[in-house]
Amino acid sequence: MDAFAVSVSNGICYRNYTSRQAFCTALAFGGFQGLMPVLGFIAGTTFISMIESVDHLIALILLGYLGGKMIWEARKEAAGGDECPVGGVFTVRSLLLQAVATSIDALAVGISLAALRVDIVPAASFIAVVTFTCSLFGVSLGKRFGRVLESRAQIFGGLILIAIGLKIFVEHTFG
Repeated sequence: MDAFAVSVSNGICYRNYTSRQAFCTALAFGGFQGLMPVLGFIAGTTFISMIESVDHLIALILLGYLGGKMIWEARKEAAGGDECPVGGVFTVRSLLLQAVATSIDALAVGISLAALRVDIVPAASFIAVVTFTCSLFGVSLGKRFGRVLESRAQIFGGLILIAIGLKIFVEHTFG
C-alpha cells in the first residue's frame, strides 16, 4: 500500500508523467517489494531456531508496527498536506529512493515469513506482481483523481497489516 500511495502521489505531482515512467515506477516498486522479503527471509532463516517459540509474537509486533506506522503517516500527511517535490521533475534517483523507502518494511515481512516457514519464492513473486499492478494503477488514479486517495490507501493497507498480525498471533496462540 505504501508503493500504491507513492504511485498515486507521483501521478498527482508529475503532471507530464509518461507511460514509460509509470511502467518504470511500477517495475522498480514491484522489484524492490519482491526482493526485500527474500533478503528478510534469508536473515530470518539464519536465526529461526532462536525465534521459533516466539515467531507468532514477532509477526504480531512487526506487522502491528508496520501497519500502525502506515496509518500514522497517512494521518500525518492528511493533516500536514505534504507538497509535491520541488519542480515536479521525475528522476531515476528519486524513483530509486522511493522504491527503497517503500520496500524497507518488506524486509521485516520477510523475517516474519521465515518464522512462519512460508515458501518464499511464490510469496515474493506474488508480492512483486501485486505491487507492480497496484503501482501502475496508482499512477493512473493519481493522474485522474488527485490527493483524495493517497492517505486512504495507506490507512487501508495499515489496517490490513495489523489484521494479518492479529490473525497469525491468534492462530498460533489459541489454535
